[in-house]
Amino acid sequence: MIGLSPPDHDPAAPRTAAILPVGTPATVRSYAVELIRRHRRDFTVLVTVNAAAVIASMAGPYLLGGLVEDLAAGRARDIQLGRTLALFALALAVQTVFVRMVRLRGAMLGEEMLADLREDFLVRAVALPPGVLERAGTGDLLSRITTDIDRLAEAMREAVPELAIGVVWGVLLLGGLAVTAPPLALSVVVALPVLLLGCRWYFRRAPAAYRSEAAGYAAVSAVLAESVDAGRTIEAHRTGARRTALSERRIREWTQWERYTLFLRSVLFPVINVSHRLILCTVVLLGGAFVLNGWLTPGQLTTGVLLAQLLTEPVNLVLRWYDELQVAQVSLARLVGIREIAPEEGDPSVVPDGRDVRAAEVSFGYRAGVDVLREVSLSVRPGSRVALVGPSGAGKSTLGRLLAGVYGPRAGSVSLGGAELSAMPAERVREHVALVNQEHHVFVGTLRDNLLLARTDAADAALWAALGAVDADAWARALPDGLDTEVGSGGTALSPAQAQQIALARLVLADPHTVVLDEATSLLDPRAARHVERSLGAVLDGRTVIAIAHRLHTAHDADVIAVVEDGRISELGSHRELVETDGAYAALWRSWHG
Repeated sequence: MIGLSPPDHDPAAPRTAAILPVGTPATVRSYAVELIRRHRRDFTVLVTVNAAAVIASMAGPYLLGGLVEDLAAGRARDIQLGRTLALFALALAVQTVFVRMVRLRGAMLGEEMLADLREDFLVRAVALPPGVLERAGTGDLLSRITTDIDRLAEAMREAVPELAIGVVWGVLLLGGLAVTAPPLALSVVVALPVLLLGCRWYFRRAPAAYRSEAAGYAAVSAVLAESVDAGRTIEAHRTGARRTALSERRIREWTQWERYTLFLRSVLFPVINVSHRLILCTVVLLGGAFVLNGWLTPGQLTTGVLLAQLLTEPVNLVLRWYDELQVAQVSLARLVGIREIAPEEGDPSVVPDGRDVRAAEVSFGYRAGVDVLREVSLSVRPGSRVALVGPSGAGKSTLGRLLAGVYGPRAGSVSLGGAELSAMPAERVREHVALVNQEHHVFVGTLRDNLLLARTDAADAALWAALGAVDADAWARALPDGLDTEVGSGGTALSPAQAQQIALARLVLADPHTVVLDEATSLLDPRAARHVERSLGAVLDGRTVIAIAHRLHTAHDADVIAVVEDGRISELGSHRELVETDGAYAALWRSWHG
C-alpha cells in the first residue's frame, strides 16, 4: 500500500533514548499471563456472563426466522404471535441484565488489574539498584509512571474486558450461523482474505510506530522537564532560543510519528468496513441463490442474515480494542521492562566483621569502555574523617557513591569490614553506611511519616530525640499539630534548612556508623548552612565520615585528605602534610585562598 512513510530517523528510539530497558515480547506475554492467572476467577465469570448475554441476543434472529419460515410454508394460522413476542421480550430482558453484569464485571476486573500493574511497577522500581535509578533520568521515569500508566488505564479498564467480550461474542455468533445455515458460513471465508491482508499490513507496522511515538513523547518530556528545572541557568546564559529550538525539534519528531500512526489507522478502518460489507452482501447473495435452489429455507436465510449483521459488532469491537492494545502493549513493555533488570538481592550470609572501609584497585565507568575511576585504592579507618577533594569532574562524587555502596565497581572491590558491599543486601548496607547529599526531599504526609522512613518502629520519644539532635525540635514543636502536621506538597511549607534537618534526623534514627557526605549544605544560604553544619557536627560525632569536599574549608580539619585527579588518587595525607608537599592540593589551597 502506498502512503506515508515512517520518519527517516528515530531520535528517541527506546534502545538509545532510555537507560531503563523496554520489555521484550516474551516479558510482556509472561506478565500478561501472570495477570490473567491472578484474576482467572473473575475472567471465568466475565466470559460466562458474556456468553449468556450473547445467547440471549441470538433469540431475536431465531424467533424472527421461525416466523418467516411459518409464513413461507403457509402456516400463518399456526403462528402464535403473542407467545413469540413474550419470548422476545423475555430474551431482551435477560440480555439487558447480563449485558449490565458484563459491563460491571469488566470494569471491576480492569480496575483490579490496573491496580496490580501500578503496585507491581512501584515495588519493582523501588527494588532496583540505586545506581540504575540515579542514572535513569527524570524524563524517562516521568513518562513511564504518568503517560504510560494513563495509556494503560483505558486498556485495563475497557480494552482487555471488551476484547474478551468481543472474542466470545464473535465465536458464539459464528457457531450459531454454522448451526443454523452451514452454507452461509462461506460468507466469512470470502471476506476473510481482505481482513487478514489489511490487518497483516497494519500490525506489521503499528508496534514499532507506536513504540517510537511513545519514546518520542519521553524525549519531549525530558527536554521540557530539564528546561523547567534549569530555567534560571538558561536565562542566565541566554540559551533560551537554543532550548526552544531543541524542544520544537523533539516535538516535531514526535508529531511525525503521531501522523504516521494516524495514517496507519486511516488505512485499517476502511478495510474493516469493506470486510463487513462483503460479509453482508455475500450472505444475501449466496443465501438468495441457495433459497432459489432449495438448499436453504427462507427462515434459515432470515436468521443467517440477522446473525451476520450482528457479527459486525464483535468484529468491530475486537479490531478496535486490538488497535488500542497496540498502544497499550508499548506502554506495558516500557513498564515491565524493569523486570528485566536483576534486583540487587545480595547474599544474606555476607556480614561485615568490623567498620573499616576499603577500596582496592577500583575501576568504574558510567558507559562501557569509558572509566571515570581507574585503579583507585583507599583505606578508611573506623572513626576517622576522610575528605575527597579535587577539580570538578575528577571523580570525587563517583568514588563517594562507590564507598557508600550505591554503585558496584567494574573492577576491583569495595569492602566494609572485609565484606564486599556489592555482595551484601542493600538493606544491610544501609544499616552500616549512609549517603547524605545536596538533595533533600520532604515527602507528602506527616512529619512523623517522614521520620519513620529511617526506622519504622521508632517511638515518638525517639523521633523527638532525633529532631533534638539536629537542633530541629524547637520549630517542630511549634508546628500546628507537632509530629502529626502535614508537610510536603500541599502541607506546611518547610524551608530548605528545615528539610535538610529532617534528612539529618533520619540519619540519626538510621544510626549508621559510616556516613558519606556529598557537600550536604552547599545549596543552602550561608546562615542556614552554618546552622545545619552545627547540627551535622553533632550527628557525625563518633562516626566514620567520608566527605566529598567541593569547598576546601570542609577538608581542612579532616584526618586524611585524598586528592582525586583524572580518576585517580594523586595525593594522600593530612592538610599540613599536603601543603608542605607543595603538590596538587597545595595549589588548590592557594587558589582557594587567593
